[in-house]
Amino acid sequence: MRSNRATVRAGVSLAATLPMLASALALGIPAAHAADSPNRDTLAGTKPAWATAKADKGATSDSAKVSARVYLAGKDAAGLAAYAKAVADPASASYGKYLTAAQTQARFGATKAQVAAVKSWLTSAGLKVTGVTQHYVAVSGDVAAVEKAFGTQLHNYTKGAKTYRAPVKTASAPAALDGAVLTVTGLDNAPHKASSKDQLPPPDAVFKNSGPFSSYYGSKTATTLPSAYGTKIPYAIQGYTGKQLRAAYGAGKYTGKGVRVAITDAYASPTIAFDAATYAKKNGDAAWKTTQLHQVLPKDYTHTGVKECDAAGWYGEETLDVEAVHAVAPDADVTYVGAASCMDDDLLDSLGKVVDNHLADIVSNSWGDIEANQTPDLAAAYDQVFQLGAVEGIGFYFSSGDNGDEVANTKVKQVDTPANSAWVTAVGGTSLAVGKGDKYLWETGWGTEKATLSTDGKSWTNFPGAFTSGAGGGTSKTVAEPFYQKGVVPKALATANNAAGNRVVPDISAIADPNTGFLVGQTQTFPDGSQQYSQYRIGGTSLASPVIAAVQALAQQAQGGKAIGFANPSIYAKYGSKVFHDVTDNPTGSGLAVARIDFLNGSDATDGLATSVRSLGKDSSLSAVKGYDDVTGVGSPSNGYVDSYKRH
Repeated sequence: MRSNRATVRAGVSLAATLPMLASALALGIPAAHAADSPNRDTLAGTKPAWATAKADKGATSDSAKVSARVYLAGKDAAGLAAYAKAVADPASASYGKYLTAAQTQARFGATKAQVAAVKSWLTSAGLKVTGVTQHYVAVSGDVAAVEKAFGTQLHNYTKGAKTYRAPVKTASAPAALDGAVLTVTGLDNAPHKASSKDQLPPPDAVFKNSGPFSSYYGSKTATTLPSAYGTKIPYAIQGYTGKQLRAAYGAGKYTGKGVRVAITDAYASPTIAFDAATYAKKNGDAAWKTTQLHQVLPKDYTHTGVKECDAAGWYGEETLDVEAVHAVAPDADVTYVGAASCMDDDLLDSLGKVVDNHLADIVSNSWGDIEANQTPDLAAAYDQVFQLGAVEGIGFYFSSGDNGDEVANTKVKQVDTPANSAWVTAVGGTSLAVGKGDKYLWETGWGTEKATLSTDGKSWTNFPGAFTSGAGGGTSKTVAEPFYQKGVVPKALATANNAAGNRVVPDISAIADPNTGFLVGQTQTFPDGSQQYSQYRIGGTSLASPVIAAVQALAQQAQGGKAIGFANPSIYAKYGSKVFHDVTDNPTGSGLAVARIDFLNGSDATDGLATSVRSLGKDSSLSAVKGYDDVTGVGSPSNGYVDSYKRH
């Protein structure tokens, strides 16, 4: 399970000077260019690729209403990126010399003069300022005012079966603003924005797993079912719990005490406190302390419908994230920061709240989209938040995706975003085998192929079957190779799309395969309409991300409470040591699979059962091999990982 966010296209201003272009791009910051109009600077990327002459349906009505956000570049974009790199690099003299939120804003944030100049420009064009934060100026107005402000007409364009508004040419801003603008979102309106709703929907319909189950990997063999790979196979586990995961990833005596972890998702489960407390009690986790779980929520929610963001679908995501963090790091302080919707602007708001108020040092984010839906301008808006966080000692962890190389999902081989950012830790996924006595047995790269039981029950139909899901990974087409991956990531992967080298995903990995997944407890809506707490097994890299965030909380405790911050440079500095399980697709020397029996209706046997075999380590075109790979990164944390952060 991994929640997708809908994206709203945005533009980016270019804040560095031309002589700095090469170094600016290497650090992931924008660079300025002159527009084709005098005294204007282009906001690169603001014209979507789909806004072609062929798709042009004519001018948007001058009276049509537009809401937009103009993101602020701050006073020193190049300095921000450079300092973010320095404080995160163990080889730097500035390593670990973090700034407070107030110091960060004072040193790198937009000045009052910059904000005033941006507001003056926008209002002089006839736009109304509807909000101002440390990060952006929000405006609304008609198309005519927008066209005047940004120096481009807006037309209607066909995109697939629908029609959307977009700029005719790349938008621009007055050169007199001197790079004060980072990005503008809202000039195009794909996807369509729905009206706001004040109330969230009830929990989704119940989902439950059928048995038989294994209590640990291999504890119950499917003796009456056909063999796979020359042997009888075990039933899927009922769902690992915190005790098993802590043992697998070397938690030792550490509990995350004194460490703050934040989780961002969209919306908010109305039953999270009850569900988390009930789950901990039922599954042997430490009871939540009264002040240990916090929520930071917006005033209103939007785009809640099933055809938009499907708010109720996010409840399970929040529940999984909160329960997984607590299961692995039971004493960590957890703050859930819910976004008003799954749209980029709202998710950026949530990330901004974490940074502006330094709500945590470790932030787990189990959401994303395909790289093809990300543009450089929008990436710059995200990267700015990640860099501000790095300066404060905040590390962001993003799930790498659940569709392998994305070919089966999109017909194009690509990675996911924001996991592709050079400023976040991308978390890949594994299939995990924990045996009797909580002993770590092995992991494979998560990739599943599924075959169903034949009608006569004597064989698996078209074994091993088709690819169903797997850890996201691969080589970015848009993000340059970051310094910390050089010398670790194989050249063949780094240069798969560009001879100069690109970012490769993921960085690290943990349990993700739903067939070897985590037991979660959630209030759900049953067929009779009642809402009841129940438990089920779940997976996805949206499990791997909070598990790694929790392991990082343990590591930060081992480090004496000093923030780890942006972790990638330190993670890659440990590569090649015994602190990682070097995960491969064939850890036992023979094929691996588990048997599953599922309710056809998702809740009970009324409508029958489905029996299948799930092969492990089959992640589309991606392969987990010895050393770094694009399924598991450097591997998963071993017994020595947490202790490696201990101060000697």
